[in-house]
Amino acid sequence: MRRIRIRTRGPGAPVALVVPAVLAIAFLLLPLIGILARTSWGELGTHLTSPGVVEALRLSLLVSFWALGLSLLLGVPLAWLLARVRFPGKTLVRSLVLLPMVLPPTVGGVALLLGFGRRGLLGPWLEDTFGITLPFHTSGAVVAATFVAMPFLIISLEGTLAGLRPAYEETAASLGASPVRVFLTVTLPMVAPGLAAGAALTWARALGEFGATITFAGNLPGTTQTLPLQVYLLLQDSPEAATSVSLLLLAIAMAVLIALRGRWTGGTADRSPGSGRNLVPDDTEAPTVDPAGGARPLGGTAPDAAPDAGKGPVGGAPVPSERWRLHADVTGFNRLTLDAGPGTTIAVVGPNGAGKTTLLRALLGLTPRAHAELRLGDLDVTSLPPHRRGVAWVPQNGALFPHLSALANTAYGLRAHGVRRAEARRSAQEWLDRLGVGHLAHRKPHQVSGGQAQRVALARALAARPRLLLLDEPLAALDQTTRARVRHTLRGHLDGFGGVCLIVTHDPVEAVSLADRVLVLDGGRMLQDAPPTEVTRHPRSPWVARMLGRNAWTGTSGPDGLRLADGGRLVVAEPPADGERVLAIIAPEAVSVHLERPGGSPRNVWRGTVREITALGSRLRVLITSDEAPDLIAEITPGAAAELGLAEGVSVWTSVKATEVTLVPL
Repeated sequence: MRRIRIRTRGPGAPVALVVPAVLAIAFLLLPLIGILARTSWGELGTHLTSPGVVEALRLSLLVSFWALGLSLLLGVPLAWLLARVRFPGKTLVRSLVLLPMVLPPTVGGVALLLGFGRRGLLGPWLEDTFGITLPFHTSGAVVAATFVAMPFLIISLEGTLAGLRPAYEETAASLGASPVRVFLTVTLPMVAPGLAAGAALTWARALGEFGATITFAGNLPGTTQTLPLQVYLLLQDSPEAATSVSLLLLAIAMAVLIALRGRWTGGTADRSPGSGRNLVPDDTEAPTVDPAGGARPLGGTAPDAAPDAGKGPVGGAPVPSERWRLHADVTGFNRLTLDAGPGTTIAVVGPNGAGKTTLLRALLGLTPRAHAELRLGDLDVTSLPPHRRGVAWVPQNGALFPHLSALANTAYGLRAHGVRRAEARRSAQEWLDRLGVGHLAHRKPHQVSGGQAQRVALARALAARPRLLLLDEPLAALDQTTRARVRHTLRGHLDGFGGVCLIVTHDPVEAVSLADRVLVLDGGRMLQDAPPTEVTRHPRSPWVARMLGRNAWTGTSGPDGLRLADGGRLVVAEPPADGERVLAIIAPEAVSVHLERPGGSPRNVWRGTVREITALGSRLRVLITSDEAPDLIAEITPGAAAELGLAEGVSVWTSVKATEVTLVPL
């Protein structure tokens, strides 16, 4: 006798759970087996082709497809409303959607009679105004089927919409697409699996509707007598025929469930390029920028480069003649005023929660946390919706529309602005060529590498001809080699941009190499707005100083030196006035490490313990903790580390000369 084993992912399944589970399976399976066992297989064809069954089947298909159409027409907007919009009474509306699923079908039929019947609330008006009588009419059967089946579509689609990241729709709006266009060209295609699953369940439920139909529409042959009602009648006169028709309905229901393959409960619409593995290696053909400013792949020209590529300062495409300066007064969580001339690139830096992304979203008009009084050139766009502001956004993951090719993605903004298809695709191809990814024009986002996807996202934003360009950590997902190449390309194209660009970054190299100014935020407030060289020499934020690789300690000046906020004392060469708060900055290379207490001139000496050693190019960075001072980073050569015998846990002495401390007033 063969033994059956039940495999589980964890410890063995307890009998107390397995036995009831098996009984539940048997409980659900036995009625289905009963239908199969009692079916008269020899007479199956005769039963299913009888005139009454054929007529009922025709009517059922008519009613179910009309119910599906009404559910799509009414249910899709309602699902979107529940998933995307906050409004009073939302919980009540969702309860109304679920009500037909838990309401007894006959009660639903009675409710329909009282609402749409000849003596109902709306029935007399429908009959007097339009001559429409729903009860005991085929249209009544459609209404009954729609009432009980539409919730399946709404629930399925709402769940899929809730799982779709808003970044796709927000990006489409920033490219100039109206809300309706965004819904039709981005939202619906991306939730197609959930929509298809909900539609299939809705149709199957409408096909099998019985209780509400017989109560509201009656059981009139050829008019309202659908297949389930036919089964009910056949049970009284011909049980064998009723079993055959039941088998047909069972087969249809099982076919729908098999076709769905779990999509109703396990599907998701979010298929972003970063959510799965790319099909190609990461950015093996990243571009460089030639002296003229045109982009070309390493080792040669792109295979499908435009014939005029290389002409002009930006690879042949015309440089925008418009020049847009920026003025923004931001209130709310962010509180700052921002002014920038045309062609200015501003790096926005700060710790997590500083308000960097909130600032970008305020400029887009996409967040209630902050509000921006925004003027671009001579235009006040404050009251305009996002799709009419001329502000293009590239989120951190690029948010390329997964159902569109690279070329269609890049042309999306132009098409949203009414540019003809051929012209939009030609311009999009030029932008892709300029960024060195023209040969990927017909690939979908999941077929390109991370670096290539980022360049496509950038090409899409630039092709839309924005007045203001917002980049939210566009290079964060790239490896160091790819990041350097894409950064080089980006710098070349920002030089020819006629508007203002804000780029959020945590990379000091990006801030220095890409930006004309660095805007430092903390808690929504501006701590510093200065050229990169000034921020590098005199950072006013401890976070920025640490981002630049410096030791940064806050403290208050006193008669015996600087009293540090984290404990300890620091002697400086030129102490500020007593009571003044300052930021003390110490370069890692100015920190000396010793095995014994050093003698001589250093006035700042602490005993500590090595906690971490990391490599930075040809040098080592040593993190040293101490009870006498805040954590300190020293930078030494590998040879010096070997001579000192440094390792994690080793006790050392550190020293810093008073003249090596730079003070920045806070």
